[in-house]
Amino acid sequence: MRAATRITALFATAMVLCASLVAPPLQAAVAATVDPNAYYVLVNQNSGKALDVYNLATNDGAPIAQWTRNDGAWQQWQFVDSGGGYYRLKSRHSGKILDFPSTADRTGLVQTTDANRTGQQFRLADSDGGRVRLINRASGKAVDVLDFSTADGAQVVQWPDTGGTNQQWQLVRVGSTGTFTNPIKRNGPDPWLQYYNGYYYLATTTWNSTITMRRSRTLAGLSSAADTVVFNLSGRPNGCCNMWAPEFHLLNGRWYLYYVAGQNVPEINPTQRLHVLESAGTDPMGPYTFKADLGNTWELDPSILQHNGKLYLMGSAIDGTQSLTITPLSNPYTISGARRTISQPTLAWERQTAAVNEGAEPLYRNGRVMIVYSASACWGPDYKLGLLTLTGSDPLIRSHWTKSPNPVFQRNDGNAVFAPGHNGFFKSPDGTEDWIVYHANDSASGGCDMNRSTRAQKFTWNADGTPNFGTPVRLGTQLPAPSGEPTS
Repeated sequence: MRAATRITALFATAMVLCASLVAPPLQAAVAATVDPNAYYVLVNQNSGKALDVYNLATNDGAPIAQWTRNDGAWQQWQFVDSGGGYYRLKSRHSGKILDFPSTADRTGLVQTTDANRTGQQFRLADSDGGRVRLINRASGKAVDVLDFSTADGAQVVQWPDTGGTNQQWQLVRVGSTGTFTNPIKRNGPDPWLQYYNGYYYLATTTWNSTITMRRSRTLAGLSSAADTVVFNLSGRPNGCCNMWAPEFHLLNGRWYLYYVAGQNVPEINPTQRLHVLESAGTDPMGPYTFKADLGNTWELDPSILQHNGKLYLMGSAIDGTQSLTITPLSNPYTISGARRTISQPTLAWERQTAAVNEGAEPLYRNGRVMIVYSASACWGPDYKLGLLTLTGSDPLIRSHWTKSPNPVFQRNDGNAVFAPGHNGFFKSPDGTEDWIVYHANDSASGGCDMNRSTRAQKFTWNADGTPNFGTPVRLGTQLPAPSGEPTS
């Protein structure tokens, strides 16, 4: 427990951001809801710290600050309904109510006895990633961490609603996991996501000469995390441009980042090839060095299958139609045999708009080896997922794979999700849950371009050992965060 004798804050009057940096207000809340019988910890998006009764005070007029999250009663708040979409926030520690005693800019947030005054009433305004802004009824201004401070004890004030990250708060219900909403990245086609050493790492197609990655301790945080360039392809003769479908795999103690890139030619690109980078250590964000070209003919969507101690490169190439391929590897960057075709788009649902099999991704459970792949044209609304199961012993032999007769994940018009595909898989932080990450469009007219967004959802398993991905969820639906996700 934090000591009650924490030194009294020295709240300095600081100059706020100049008006030229202020963004226009975001849209008012339409979906944010709270349970008035629950307590919540409010975590600031900019600092990652919690709204806190400073120095464990219980008196009227005591200042409210931010502090490293510890979920103590002094960081727990109950939303008391004031009617008309407004709430009073009651401290579990003191029983007092949050209050702005003035409508002036930079007025400090304090706690006072509940009088249900308008200065004690707040509405919720939605922000990206399921976060909210708290807008005061008397002033119309937002609860704001002064000057974007990340320090313990930083003053919390009111300021015009700019939508800045220092005005965004995640509501974490006490005794439960956090939440998130899709998309976790806008303009994020062909996603690959892994949880490693306390962080989620996400890479997607850029369609330019850079490979980028973003990371966050929470799934919700990926939506606003910065993209970091981990490798620049400029100047490479066989793959300078049009980077698609990156994937990073930890193999033999290093990360290997596989991707598609070609020459600087139009979108219909006959020069696209598979390539691989190698990390210097165990950080998924590198640094990376170029390791190898993987083949000298057109091929897309690299991934790695592991079986019986051997590595295989999976891809998508032309074999009459665009088909799934597999190639043996002697190590993560060296091809050691001929490329084979293991699936062609022969079923009607694999041939909508165009006949395509691509985006093969491995899935393992209880000794069963499966491939989940994307079928039909990515530029049509019926792009979807199919399933192959290794029912023989040799993944290089086409007849040793059995195709499920029906798709396992597809469009849902009622939820406005179209062309869900090109997926990956990851485990929850505690290893108890299985999750799928994929891209999709918001409308049936969406194309095969950068407007596709990255989404994630938990999935379960059928009695026969096959995955049950359920129905793709509507954008903006609040979902429980993965089990074991860090709480600060």
